[in-house]
Amino acid sequence: MTNAADTQASLELVLKDEIIRMYEEVADNPDAEFHFYHGREAAELFGYSTEWLDRAPAGAVNSFAGVGNPHERANLRRGETVVDLGSGAGLDSIVASWAVGDVGRVIGVDLNPTMCLKAQAHADATGASMECHEGRMEDLPLPDASVDVVISNGVINLSFQKRKVVEEMFRVLRPGGRISITDIVSGKQLSQSIVNDPKLWAS
Repeated sequence: MTNAADTQASLELVLKDEIIRMYEEVADNPDAEFHFYHGREAAELFGYSTEWLDRAPAGAVNSFAGVGNPHERANLRRGETVVDLGSGAGLDSIVASWAVGDVGRVIGVDLNPTMCLKAQAHADATGASMECHEGRMEDLPLPDASVDVVISNGVINLSFQKRKVVEEMFRVLRPGGRISITDIVSGKQLSQSIVNDPKLWAS
């Protein structure tokens, strides 16, 4: 007989696999139809400047699947260390690297090693000072008090352990550090049929 914890763990595994598959599909086939905004259309909708989108590699722009623009309030400064949770194909990390300059540091963290490789290749193509680490946002592969700013764009909602994600963000931030995130929030309790639908999580 399975208990609630086993059921939850099984659902998390299914959702994790579907989320990885969905965002790999966006990266590999950005011209395909998806049930959410993505690519340059989404980036322009969320206020990314034309200059950024023209300057960034087409692969990073076309694979963009964020839900907002964390750069509007991040106020990134030259020389800062930034961590990008769920860095995907790397657009947000690349934009951050332009702000912090060659004396700063941008660290992408993504669950999917394939996406990390894509992000690193996109960053290298522009000369951006960005590094990507495979890892979970619930257990960041970073030391305590090691970053100045945490940015994130539409990935915290994908976690079953949101409190743990927030705890990790505060753990890695230096005193006086900042958080700038954009995400999807529901104002009401979701039905179990929605919660259990992997395609709706990966959106």
